[in-house]
Amino acid sequence: MTGAESRRAPVIVGVGTSDLPRAPHLDTVGHHVLAMQRALADAGVSKADVDGYCCAGGSKAQAGADDMGVMVEYLGLSPRFTDGTMTGGSSFELHVEHAAAALRAGLCDTVLVTYGSDQLSRMGRLLGTRGYFAEQARVSGPAQFEAPYGGTIVSAYALAAARHMHEFGTTPAQLASIAVAARAHAAANPEAMFRQPLTVDEVLDSAMVSDPLHKLDCCVISDGGGALVMTTAERARDLPAEPVAVLSTASAQTHWNISAMRDFTTTAAVGVGRDLFARAGLAPKDVDVFCCYDSFTITVLLLLEDLGFCAKGEGGAFAESGAIAPGGRLPVNPDGGGLSALHPGMRGIFLLIEAVRQLRGSACNPVPGCEVALACGVGAWLSCIGGVLLGKAA
Repeated sequence: MTGAESRRAPVIVGVGTSDLPRAPHLDTVGHHVLAMQRALADAGVSKADVDGYCCAGGSKAQAGADDMGVMVEYLGLSPRFTDGTMTGGSSFELHVEHAAAALRAGLCDTVLVTYGSDQLSRMGRLLGTRGYFAEQARVSGPAQFEAPYGGTIVSAYALAAARHMHEFGTTPAQLASIAVAARAHAAANPEAMFRQPLTVDEVLDSAMVSDPLHKLDCCVISDGGGALVMTTAERARDLPAEPVAVLSTASAQTHWNISAMRDFTTTAAVGVGRDLFARAGLAPKDVDVFCCYDSFTITVLLLLEDLGFCAKGEGGAFAESGAIAPGGRLPVNPDGGGLSALHPGMRGIFLLIEAVRQLRGSACNPVPGCEVALACGVGAWLSCIGGVLLGKAA
């Protein structure tokens, strides 16, 4: 790396969240704003310093509230670099990938990424009325060919779980152990939605949502907003916050609708992992904490395998061994993840925030000696994967 390249190396210098996990006093935009204010304060920069902006949203209940252009206006920004990439839960990992490239190229100097959702509170306000559910009922594009069969997002992931069980002998108890590990992590997070202990039997006794996935195999529904600030290593030297280095990024997509997924047991994370580690000169064994998209327990299992933390077909045994639980050799989602802490529509930005806090040692449940963290988001139906390797800045 040349001197110029080193000076423009991308780092994250600020992170912030809105009020979690329930915030009936905030709407979607309010979550964006509060998270932004806290991230800017953490970074020690002002809104006037921001010349790059990235945003994605998963709900249109508030007209335009998730539109990148509308949020630029509402937040009072004047960016010369913008990115409204929308790939579901992996959007924010792709934002970091694109912002890192923009920073290296000199297209901007300080990038703000925000997300906000009042999904939980909005559902309570609009249940049985036009609005949220009316929006969800509209089906267009290729999805219209799946809709007549009654498939839901849960059933899409259930197909992957059932196929994995068929091919590799994975058991419901092994999937349940992933939810149990998440709850054990959540116990130390005062902002987690659920903190009480959980057992494998309790997961298996919870209501079947879409065979073989039970209610407790599924993520929670919450409110929440998150934001992060990126800049160059050179600029970070003048800021009070501890910078976290973006070691490498990667993304890939294999399909969008579940009916087009070529192999229910393998995701685009195979290529993402290969590229991530090669670009950083690292290997899966070097990762100290894994901030993993956990929309469902099967999501975690597939990512563990596809990113190379264990062999294909061994994810169930790996999770069941306690490797991903507190004190395990690969702690997964020390904040409790989407399975226990929060999941406000799209969780990808919270993976990055938790990874930064782990590397800074400021997380609510810090992993001792954390030097390298991996954040990996999943969009839609195991469709688009985005990964970011983060490390302590030199």
